[in-house]
Amino acid sequence: MKMPFFPNPPFEEFREKISGQLRPWQRSLQFWARTAEIYTGYKVFQVRVSFEKDAKKQEEMWERQHEIAAEKVYNMCTELGGFFLKVAQIVGKPDLAPAAWVRRLVTLCDQAPPTPYEVVRHVVEKELGGNISEMFDTFEEIPLGSASIAQVHRARLKGSKGDVVVKVQHPGVLELMMTDIRNMQAFAFYMQRTDINFDLYSVNKEMEKQIAYEFDFLREAQAMEKI
Repeated sequence: MKMPFFPNPPFEEFREKISGQLRPWQRSLQFWARTAEIYTGYKVFQVRVSFEKDAKKQEEMWERQHEIAAEKVYNMCTELGGFFLKVAQIVGKPDLAPAAWVRRLVTLCDQAPPTPYEVVRHVVEKELGGNISEMFDTFEEIPLGSASIAQVHRARLKGSKGDVVVKVQHPGVLELMMTDIRNMQAFAFYMQRTDINFDLYSVNKEMEKQIAYEFDFLREAQAMEKI
């Protein structure tokens, strides 16, 4: 009896699917490992600084500890990107964070590595329901810029004389953002219960609302048309 043939899915597609499923777990692990290191560093320092009786030396020690922690926070936000860049831009304000944090985090900007053009083309064709060459006379492969949520490409529609900007969302970024938000909410809730009096949880919830707006490209386009 001849067995039916079931073709295997392409290896690249299979690998991307597995990678996509593992990415939120890997990201969560990275976040908690980094935050645990920073948090533990402060706790150990609190014990060490308590043995110093000179107030001026204590102040110098605290400044140095804040500088060390600020560098770790900066590296974490830079490497993980996404939601953490946006949180850092809010937390890194004079009324919310130590001066050393403010000096370091103020240099952060919302940038991200661009998604490869082949992936961009696949996303555009899937969303618009046609071949990119049939819809556009030109579509620049190199993006004008790439941020945490999306990247933008200059293009020209078929039969048009003017250029347009096409904004393409990074694949899987929404799921990663939601993972980041859940992790930050859990961390903020714990910190409020144990170490700080500031309502960090509410700040995080407000950030979640802003993120939802940033994923609404249609609303953004309508707002730009009114300008």
